[in-house]
Amino acid sequence: MSMKIKLIANPVAGGDAGQKIDRAVNWLGNQGHDVELFLTTARGDASEAARKARQEGVDRVIAAGGDGTLNEVINGLAPSSIPLAFVPLGTTNVFALEANIPFDTEAACRIAVEGEPRPVCLGMAGETRFILMAGVGYDAETVYRVDTRLKRRTGKFAYLVSALKVLWSGPFSPIELETEDGRVLRGYNLIVSNGRFYGGRFSITPQASLLAEQLDACLFLQPGRWSFLCSMLKIACNRTLSHPEVEMLRVKELKVRNGGVPVQIDGDFHGWLPMTFKASPGELVMVLPEGTG
Repeated sequence: MSMKIKLIANPVAGGDAGQKIDRAVNWLGNQGHDVELFLTTARGDASEAARKARQEGVDRVIAAGGDGTLNEVINGLAPSSIPLAFVPLGTTNVFALEANIPFDTEAACRIAVEGEPRPVCLGMAGETRFILMAGVGYDAETVYRVDTRLKRRTGKFAYLVSALKVLWSGPFSPIELETEDGRVLRGYNLIVSNGRFYGGRFSITPQASLLAEQLDACLFLQPGRWSFLCSMLKIACNRTLSHPEVEMLRVKELKVRNGGVPVQIDGDFHGWLPMTFKASPGELVMVLPEGTG
């Protein structure tokens, strides 16, 4: 069945993103679908294009790019019953790993038009949605301090440089969080997850799911840099974190306090505490491979 598809694509998401976008348009067109291509040029373009798609009578929206592009499209499209699919460009694309979406362009396009549309749960950080995770403290500070010139020249290496600088720059600021049942906890870094994977194939919250109606959170309890580094090494070795180094939570809402501590969502800087994080089920339908979740 022919569909009217709006393809929102980031042409600089990877070194060969332009070629992959052309392949996606050609493949979809050869299958008989009516494809409107929108190429982003600046931050916010993807959100605006997705917002307009709600009034354009499209049958499906496809986001083609990285996790940041997908985040923008979600924030423009939701809440909506229009199915959203994803074609990964670039190298990492944590959502593609989470949802078992292949990195081959034609294979991803096939799933985009033939996969099963399913309601997913989104996360909210304040008034902004995220699909993967939010970070408070160390990882957000790393994103905030990334040298943009170095990032343009070296890509992911710039994040490693920033991560090392943040790790050695001083003690972590304490944070306080309150769950929906009034429980109060204190720690130093926080990951609020909507999926299993973090920064690639690493896993901090292995039980989290896009299809669940709650979020999984990992609160790091130890104040020192060395203890945090040990936890990071465990994650790198696929070892499970546990008490007393972390507190694992399954929540529908978290209020996190202590102003001045940075926040990131889906790998982009998002502001500063205080902020409320909550699960938001039923706002979006995504096209997923069979067996996802």
